[in-house]
Amino acid sequence: MPSVLVLNGPNLNLLGTRKPEIYGSATLADVERLCRGTAEKLGLDVEFRQSNHEGQLIDWIQEEGPRVKAGESIGAVLNAGAFTHTSVALHDAIESVELPVIEVHISNVHRREPFRHHSYISPVATGIIVGLGIAGYGLAITALHGRAANG
Repeated sequence: MPSVLVLNGPNLNLLGTRKPEIYGSATLADVERLCRGTAEKLGLDVEFRQSNHEGQLIDWIQEEGPRVKAGESIGAVLNAGAFTHTSVALHDAIESVELPVIEVHISNVHRREPFRHHSYISPVATGIIVGLGIAGYGLAITALHGRAANG
């Protein structure tokens, strides 16, 4: 069964307690349940991971690119958190292994501070989902699945 990788960056382990007026009250465990439920309906396995460390996210991205090429994975859903706005290294990792990525943001970053309006991930992302809460994760998995099914 093919899989989808769901990566969460810094501070997403604090979902449900960090700024619930912006990010809502759902926890990272709730996000994982949503992702697993969506993937199960589509016949996919889920690798669900979170790290506060940029290098760890890069390692996981570099591992996933070859898995996609081997037909073992359909790509990744990436909520890079604040690294979205700072990490050329994440951009380069995605580009280097040609990983299909749907960039996800729980909040509408364009309604927030100006520094959040720029993404280093967007130019190498297959698609972007912004501001739809945790539902964006399920939509991203569905989009990757559709992309993989249609070649």
